[in-house]
Amino acid sequence: MLTVTLRGLERNGLVTRTIYPVVPPRVEYELTDLGRMLLKGATDLITWAEGHLPEIHEARRRFDTSQPPLPS
Repeated sequence: MLTVTLRGLERNGLVTRTIYPVVPPRVEYELTDLGRMLLKGATDLITWAEGHLPEIHEARRRFDTSQPPLPS
């Protein structure tokens, strides 16, 4: 699964892959400029979410108590 994810990131231009012809084989991945821009946006989103956890938890609580339970 990790390989599939990394290949997708490489295909989308977010990482580059360098293969070293050694035994055992070695591969390194590095963020591209585009990947670094995405990382900045993701970091901002995480920071925002962490700063609003009480409101998020309260919204979840209100939602969960207003909805019938899902069947298990």
